[in-house]
Amino acid sequence: MIDTFDLIVKLTAAFGPSGQETEISRVISDLARPYADEISSDTLGNLIVHRKGSGPKLMFATHMDSIGLVVTYFEEDGTLRFGKLGGISPKEIINAPIRFSNGVMGAVKVHGKADEDKLSLDDLYLDIGAGSRGEAQSMVRLGDTAVYATVSMRAGNRIISPYLDNRVSCAVLLKALERLKKTEYDLYVVFTVQEELGLRGAKTAAYGIDPDFAIAVDVTGAYDYPGAPKAGSAVLGGGAAIKVMDSSVICHSAMVEKMSDLARQQSIKAQQDVLTRGGTDAGAIHQSRLGVVTGGISIPCRHSHTPTSIADLSDVESCIKLVTAFTENK
Repeated sequence: MIDTFDLIVKLTAAFGPSGQETEISRVISDLARPYADEISSDTLGNLIVHRKGSGPKLMFATHMDSIGLVVTYFEEDGTLRFGKLGGISPKEIINAPIRFSNGVMGAVKVHGKADEDKLSLDDLYLDIGAGSRGEAQSMVRLGDTAVYATVSMRAGNRIISPYLDNRVSCAVLLKALERLKKTEYDLYVVFTVQEELGLRGAKTAAYGIDPDFAIAVDVTGAYDYPGAPKAGSAVLGGGAAIKVMDSSVICHSAMVEKMSDLARQQSIKAQQDVLTRGGTDAGAIHQSRLGVVTGGISIPCRHSHTPTSIADLSDVESCIKLVTAFTENK
């Protein structure tokens, strides 16, 4: 498999907003195939990579969908009104370049009379270079979805990229599958759909697999930049963030303790992840059926859901090591 940075670039470049994960699912399936006994998809579209084992069922879940912009109206002048898929702040997407799955490019712009201190999506529009409603309708359709078209770049040991939430976690699990030598677990690595719309894929995947243990791998907020709110404990460069809680889950204490012990024993750089907002697939998984013993491993990330989110590659490496260590130590 390619190195970690190039892998993240490949994954972030794949189209896959919530509900339209076909392309990113195909990319991940091709990358995971050499390390799987079975690969399947369920009705909702979750990609399930299975490595057979005789022990308890262990499920890793990481969502492969991204946020997106969906066309809702064509203006007479050829500009587009749009809604959102997932959490998007109007202020953070002004002037962002965007692309549709058919290759049409454009940019997010703000209405000239809008108050930029009180922006809503109604104040924004997409410019795709069309000069009339008819021309715009010949280029895209009502309901088509666009994603950020910003490029990924490396700045020292950090990566600046769109959609680190959550393609960076997909990279973590793919690299862990590549490195995994042995496991007694009956292992399911699930790349879930529609997490950004309410953990929808994780809910059905957990019900179908019925795991004994589960770990959600996702980004977590790194609020260590100037003027940041104090909404979380994780920092860039602090290592793998072992989830304690967020607004969707209080992780099982046995999972927190085991991951913390493994990190100490194997000299894996780690930190605790205590988050007062947001959630992960763990929120749906731990409530499945009669309940699942669930934990979380997080990659600290600044400015998630913006066109230029930031993560540290040393944290990514620590997360790969922790996932591998957990899987190899029943």
